[in-house]
Amino acid sequence: MTDAPLTDLSRRSVLGAAGVAGLAALAVPATPADAQPLGRQGRLPKRVDVVVVGAGLAGLVATDGLARAGVDVLCVEARRRVGGRVLNHHLDGGGVIESGGAFIGPTQDRIAALAKRFGVRTFLEYNDGNSVYVSSTTGRMEYSGTVPPDPTILPDAATLLTRIDQMASEIDVSAPWAHPSARDWDAMSLGEFIRRNAVNSSGVGNLIKSWTQPGFGADPDELSLLYTLWYVACSGNEENVGTFSRNSDTADGAQERRFVKGSQTVPIRLARELGDHVALGAAVRTIEQRHGGVLVHTRRGTVRAKRVIVAAPPPLVLDIEWYPRLPTRRLQLMRHLDMGQLMKCDAVYKTPFWRDAGLNGFGVNDSGAARAVFDNSPASGDPGVLLAFVGGQTWRTYGPMSKDERREAVLAGFAAMFGDEALEPLDYVEHDWTKEQWTRGGPTAFHAPGTMVDFGPAIRTPFGRVHWAGTETATYWSGYMDGAVRSGERAAREVRATL
Repeated sequence: MTDAPLTDLSRRSVLGAAGVAGLAALAVPATPADAQPLGRQGRLPKRVDVVVVGAGLAGLVATDGLARAGVDVLCVEARRRVGGRVLNHHLDGGGVIESGGAFIGPTQDRIAALAKRFGVRTFLEYNDGNSVYVSSTTGRMEYSGTVPPDPTILPDAATLLTRIDQMASEIDVSAPWAHPSARDWDAMSLGEFIRRNAVNSSGVGNLIKSWTQPGFGADPDELSLLYTLWYVACSGNEENVGTFSRNSDTADGAQERRFVKGSQTVPIRLARELGDHVALGAAVRTIEQRHGGVLVHTRRGTVRAKRVIVAAPPPLVLDIEWYPRLPTRRLQLMRHLDMGQLMKCDAVYKTPFWRDAGLNGFGVNDSGAARAVFDNSPASGDPGVLLAFVGGQTWRTYGPMSKDERREAVLAGFAAMFGDEALEPLDYVEHDWTKEQWTRGGPTAFHAPGTMVDFGPAIRTPFGRVHWAGTETATYWSGYMDGAVRSGERAAREVRATL
């Protein structure tokens, strides 16, 4: 895919990267057609060849790769469900939306292949009509085909995106810390880079928050520039160089499609096939490497293995008691990988009324609770759903409020974009993933300035008989479902080579 001219950037190119984001709304009980698998019942086996910790996409894919190769493998999961940061929400009136990772786009080959294997179809994210931009200086405007036509920010946006793509093209996705300028770029935040290279840095920086808050659960000043460039470089595959537009766009970008029955259908069907290879409600307390093997102590018992794959978010790795203790660099890496702060707020309407007004449901506001808004309706378009990501500083402002106060603020944001009809939803649902016990943030863990060069090289380095998976360890599409799948495939290959 070639880079689009800056004047032809998608309406969501600066703003739309929800990434693996789309986190939140509490899940209600699944429909019988896609009910959670029960997994192994009763006692856990005393011995297996490999234990995989975590039944998100990464852990399930690693388990699958080993089981299909004839390896005796057990995947242990703390929750009573599978999917990790991939979670469906079943609407009361029918239809499914995602509470976790939602989107799939070009070059995301591995999640596409897995979905195809289990017959999970996709549909195009609604993208017809105009987007809405609400500015505290220029007011409300509708626009089509470009970034918001605000003359005070458009030249800076074009310059910055050109530079980001050029710098990202120099990054080795497997070793970003090896770039000659890596230490300088790592010491700088994305926010500082914007201030150094934009005339109206406050204006364009505020706009770029509408990309970083949904995509990372963080603001530009919280993100290492090197990490941001690597994240953009990861937005491709072995044949296609990553670009900002592919990461952030809807059409021809990472937000191009969603799954007809919800993205969690993929891990649910995979876990069903794995059957007794998956044990739910088995939180890991201690991992001991001794006497040529590994003891994994879980809430449901202790299992001895030859190798272990850990596919869990960084905060949960730190919760495990390790013997011997984690190597210093690995320990520091886990301490410095910050989980994003993000919640998702969905308002449900009888119909997607904004479509009748010629609007696609995407909107950006430079202030308020609803900074980045999407049409989150099911494939059928019935009912209509508007989604607001509340992340980073916006989360720190509105997250501590009561639900009623936050609901009022979010609906006011929807109304500013789409009219007063948005003030009267049939239902309003939300969930704060920083309060999710077995995730503690979302949509991904990120590097703050000054952490990637010193600690990043440990990200995939095995610790004795322990190997690592998870979307943060991927070299393509880190932070996305595709990255999770790729990491699970890699970890399974590593372990098979040792057995």
